[in-house]
Amino acid sequence: MKILVTDKMADEALELMKKKHEVVFSELSPEQLLDEIGKYDALVVRSRTKATKDVIEKGKSLKVIGRAGVGVDNIDVSEATKRKIPVVNAPGGATISVAELTFAHMLSLTRNLCKSDKTMKDGLWEKKKLKGTEIYDKTLGLVGSGRIGAEVGKRAKVFGMKVIVYDPYLSKEKAEEQSFELVDLDYLLENSDFISIHTPLTDETRKMISTNAFEKMKNTAFIINCARGGVIDESALYNALKEEKIKGAALDVYENEPPKNSPLLTLDNIVFTPHLGASTKEAQVRAGTITAEQVLKVLDGQKPDFCVNREVLD
Repeated sequence: MKILVTDKMADEALELMKKKHEVVFSELSPEQLLDEIGKYDALVVRSRTKATKDVIEKGKSLKVIGRAGVGVDNIDVSEATKRKIPVVNAPGGATISVAELTFAHMLSLTRNLCKSDKTMKDGLWEKKKLKGTEIYDKTLGLVGSGRIGAEVGKRAKVFGMKVIVYDPYLSKEKAEEQSFELVDLDYLLENSDFISIHTPLTDETRKMISTNAFEKMKNTAFIINCARGGVIDESALYNALKEEKIKGAALDVYENEPPKNSPLLTLDNIVFTPHLGASTKEAQVRAGTITAEQVLKVLDGQKPDFCVNREVLD
């Protein structure tokens, strides 16, 4: 069978699929993808490629769509489900990498690492202006505590932080097992020194952190988003930072990527990374090989382990 890979993947993943099927790697444009997809039995993407309704409709031979990562907001899952096409992913592939980046942002914010680096390179010695704060004995509020949120919380406990969680899908028993305190969203917003976002982007979570939420936060609070752009209302975040309603922010994900001409880029109390959460060698190999294994299972007539629309398997 023929597998089309349209985003860069780890060589290990490509080799795994090539052992059984013909694999074509090509970073096609949206227009080219529409022209070519009808020739293939499987499509494997990361975050660049959009598997839209039109793409899936044109993919008359598609038997599976693979996402080498967690989020599937770049895939029209409802259309795939309608056409009985399994959408498989690698939910645990980037967990550690994203958790570590979240912590890197947290420490960067509290110790002014970006400002220190820039001023030193400018020939300045601004020690007095760059006094930081400890994260020890502070409260971390996790908005969502799935695989990644739980790993961030685990590391926070080692640093001596108190961890509180808002997650409607997390049981009280599971939270207690992890030594997290389960709270409502308002309590989390009002009592957290750090707020870290770990939810998918859905109709329920889109812009859930907006003006009203920022009004409830401490003026010393930091907010970090290494999950999905759009969960934080960027206009409201800009106003909160500009008016110093919160102390600072760090973003790895954005409403529009790249965030060209965003007013957030003009502020000095926010730090940025260009969607690097899963951009480690280890995460790419892990996510790629897991996804490749799932795609191969479907093409071999087996049930995949990780399928976001499992109803098509019945």
